[in-house]
Amino acid sequence: MNEKMNTFAPVKEQMDLLLRGALEIISEEELEKKLEKSYSSGRPLIIKQGFDPSAPDLHLGHAVTIRKLRQFQQLGHHVIFVIGDFTGMVGDPSGRSKTRPKLTREEVLENAETYKAQVFKILDRGKTEIRFNSEWHGKKDIYQFLELTSKYTVARMLERDDFLNRYQAGEPISMLEFLYPLLQAYDSVALKADVEMGGLDQKFNLLLGRKIQGEFNIEPQVVFLMPLLIGTDGTQKMSKSLDNYVGICDRPEDMYGRVMSIPDELIVDYYTLATDVPASEITSIQKEIANGSVNPMEYKQRLAREIIELYHKPEDAIRAENDFLTRFRHREIPDDLPEVEVSFANQPMPILDLMIVCGSISSKGEGRRLVQGGAVKVNREKISDFRAMIEPLDDLILQVGKRKIYRIIPS
Repeated sequence: MNEKMNTFAPVKEQMDLLLRGALEIISEEELEKKLEKSYSSGRPLIIKQGFDPSAPDLHLGHAVTIRKLRQFQQLGHHVIFVIGDFTGMVGDPSGRSKTRPKLTREEVLENAETYKAQVFKILDRGKTEIRFNSEWHGKKDIYQFLELTSKYTVARMLERDDFLNRYQAGEPISMLEFLYPLLQAYDSVALKADVEMGGLDQKFNLLLGRKIQGEFNIEPQVVFLMPLLIGTDGTQKMSKSLDNYVGICDRPEDMYGRVMSIPDELIVDYYTLATDVPASEITSIQKEIANGSVNPMEYKQRLAREIIELYHKPEDAIRAENDFLTRFRHREIPDDLPEVEVSFANQPMPILDLMIVCGSISSKGEGRRLVQGGAVKVNREKISDFRAMIEPLDDLILQVGKRKIYRIIPS
């Protein structure tokens, strides 16, 4: 018997863990066979996921698949985190209604470094291989590239929903965008992936990976799809651009507040996809919420603590909860506010400029919308005019939305 065999859990035990929260596996039978072969040979499976470094701030939506990668690592398998520095300059058209602007090489590399700094909040650094797909795509000559394009047809590419919808609507589709799925698929050839992880919106690309592997006489990968996590608004998938996200690098206080804002009907989904709470406990939570035997707020508070403890320290979760209760349940301003020194130059400052200096907004357009929506207060007084001028008072408290509160120190 191979001594390495004992490093793997029994296949049924592995399947039980991996199936938790999975949306679709193509196919479960193939995955089980690969796990059995791995168990008997002592060879870890190669598990791959690719990320285009176009939006480098990871949130709980991204973490759904990355946490599943972590489970594969815990089971002894080899995870390759592919940073699409080459494909990132093409742009993934998934779910898009128009051509996406391409990133520059400098933007891609800067975002890639940000990804690398964040992903190890979840993955085991010592068990993760990070690869850039320019390693193989950047070395292809034109003949190799043309050979790859011959492996798939335009008709099949147009079966993809976003391409088909744009084609029928008369919206332009660049030839470059057609190449993206092929390039991603070839990543699986280059890495000889056994399993590729992705969200539902990546199904076409991952299935194409199976097809292209077969064209190169490589055993097709298992496609492992995870659900798309609904954002804190309760309607659309989590996205930073929609401001319905919980960032994995957010301050504990911000994470707590954002989790507390999710609709009650999403509590069980978040426990399943964003925490390590055992499935048996989640079943009990679901039953108690359904029969009304417990206030959902209690389980939402625990949810917020569980999520914070994954990315910060347990004491951070307790502090964030106390801060939340102080701010929102008792409607008080806590004493330990972040302080921001602001140079007023002995004259009033426009409210939008003050918000930018504090880092509460990224643009004046965003600030105008928040002011017009009644989300901005100075010393508890709502600011209704985005042209308002703020005097450099000694005791100045700026509130932007529900979670961003600052003590301003005029200088």
